[in-house]
Amino acid sequence: MGADQSSGPSRRGLLLGGAAGLGAAGIGAAGATAAHQLWADPEQQAAAAGAVLHGPDTVPFHGRRQAGVETPPQAHGTFLALNLKESADAERARRLMVMLSDDAARLTQGRPTLTDTEPELAEVPARLTVTFGFGRGLVERVDPGAVPEWLGALPGFDHDRLRPEWGEADLVVQVCADDPVTVSHAVRSLMKSARPFAGVRWSQSGFRRSHGAQPDGTTMRNLMGQVDGTVNLKPGSEDFERLVWGGDGPAWLNGGTSLVLRRIATDLDTWDEVDRPAREAAVGRRLDNGAPLGGENEHDEVDLEATDGDGLTVIPAFSHIRRARTGDPDERIFRRGYNYDLRDTADPEAGLLFASYQADPARQFVPIQRKLDELDLLNEWVTTVGSAVFALPPGCEEGDYVGRPLWEA
Repeated sequence: MGADQSSGPSRRGLLLGGAAGLGAAGIGAAGATAAHQLWADPEQQAAAAGAVLHGPDTVPFHGRRQAGVETPPQAHGTFLALNLKESADAERARRLMVMLSDDAARLTQGRPTLTDTEPELAEVPARLTVTFGFGRGLVERVDPGAVPEWLGALPGFDHDRLRPEWGEADLVVQVCADDPVTVSHAVRSLMKSARPFAGVRWSQSGFRRSHGAQPDGTTMRNLMGQVDGTVNLKPGSEDFERLVWGGDGPAWLNGGTSLVLRRIATDLDTWDEVDRPAREAAVGRRLDNGAPLGGENEHDEVDLEATDGDGLTVIPAFSHIRRARTGDPDERIFRRGYNYDLRDTADPEAGLLFASYQADPARQFVPIQRKLDELDLLNEWVTTVGSAVFALPPGCEEGDYVGRPLWEA
């Protein structure tokens, strides 16, 4: 055989290979058809895998209170802030809430909105909740006399470095679900309805562990590795009813609450340089299981008086866990945070979207934050760069819309 004959495939080989490939393609097509039939039926697919699908899970939209506060936190969340257009008077703002409430009622139950151009994306609600909050600007546009005293920017804190792009807005829409595609589609659908009345002020998205990655009720960890939110009000308890839903504000807010959203940037690079004992001293808890220093388990009672063999307090005066306690049982909040990570962008940043719910931010949130601002050693690594306050109206019944009592006050 000459060199030219051995350097490439023969015509016979190409023909045989083509025939074999055609046969394989035919088998592949048949296999693909069978696979498509299996995956096209979610129940059949789940049974074959021995898995439980969570995509069909729903959370009721209608009710006395809005979902998304007491609801066990979902894996993904987006906070979308809107500012009303100058042309949006009280009546147009009301029409906006009628439309958004109808959209949310449909989407949360796995149904498309009336203007949905991708209705298939609505078929997997994955515990979707949509929660609405009013900023000072919206309430003033409807009724200036109905603004709660606490609704507006928080007082300044020394360690804050607030950026205007993450500030106050007229309306916030909190969209949470266990699936990021569901969240993305819901945000897009809601924006279609809002666009004639309002423009986007900002959008902030975050995440937790995927649904099913850990047992339900496991306390989340932030990107610093800290078990974040061990001490939290318990939904359904008397304290929760009083400190979250029990505000003394205007009548239109009865049955509602407030949201303080803080965007907290974290310097993970310098945190990486700190050894484990120093990290635990800064937090006041063990990093492995979240137990308070001196304790064994996450939910052990915190002993702020405990001392070591040298007579030093086990939980240092500068630790986060000590500074977060004011000594007043009424100065407590309900937290529901989400991590964010934008380190692959032109302006890299990572941190925590700290969502705090309470009846009165001035009476509950501010005193806690003042104590943290004064001494908390974690201030060396965390900086609040965004802050906004919203009033969350009560829920609504079927056929009604969120916020109606404000327009009828």
